[in-house]
Amino acid sequence: MKFLSLVLPLTVAGSFLGVSSIDAGSFHGRDDGFDGSFFHARAETPQKSSDAVTLESVLKKMDAVAATFRTAQAEFEWQNYQKVIDEVVDVQTGAIYYRRSGKDVDMMASVKKVGASATELKPEPKFVLFSDGKVRMYTPKTDQVTVYDLGKNRDWESYIVLGFGGSGQDLQKTFDVTLLGTETINGVTTAKLELIPKSEKVRRNYNRMLLFIDPETGIAVRQQFFTPQGDYRLSTYSSIRLNEKISDDVFRLKTTSKTQTISPTG
Repeated sequence: MKFLSLVLPLTVAGSFLGVSSIDAGSFHGRDDGFDGSFFHARAETPQKSSDAVTLESVLKKMDAVAATFRTAQAEFEWQNYQKVIDEVVDVQTGAIYYRRSGKDVDMMASVKKVGASATELKPEPKFVLFSDGKVRMYTPKTDQVTVYDLGKNRDWESYIVLGFGGSGQDLQKTFDVTLLGTETINGVTTAKLELIPKSEKVRRNYNRMLLFIDPETGIAVRQQFFTPQGDYRLSTYSSIRLNEKISDDVFRLKTTSKTQTISPTG
């Protein structure tokens, strides 16, 4: 099901069927104070020892974050690995934004650059918006919006907020969760959670996921989604900011009067 490839790495918003980049004028990262520092001051907040990290403590922290979650924004790097050739075949960088209004969550992924490797990145704007139960992907180059309607299946939202405002309780409803220990990513000692989807339909596409949670913030620093064939999609996040005001304009697609809209099925 092509739609699964689109949605699951959202928080990923990670794979997006080849999503690319964002117009520099629309990238609300560096220009409005996105200074590249990580979410909290590590120099002033000592790391907890790995012995203090338990599955219960991580899930409780995620519950606490979910209870007060309003917005999140981060910069990302997404990688697409194919086992058959044992190589990363696609790298994308950009910014991702979330906001919660009542029970609903909006998400905008703005990919800034894309390439076959981190050293071959080139601008190629593309935007992916999740709002009102629909995923809309806009490609300025072709001036086309592709719309995927979730219909009544609101369960997809739990994947979209995976690691960014989703609760530990909801995580356990959707996955069998195991703590595999800790792993340091970009100087952050994270809790490495293995997620096995309870849905058979999901397992046909992604049968195993790894979620790297900062136990001090309850937010994902990295996500990794594995297919039954051994391919994976890797999402790494930095410059994470929580509960800061995000302009409504961020969650609008900058289409033109000539933009075509299509709604594929299947």
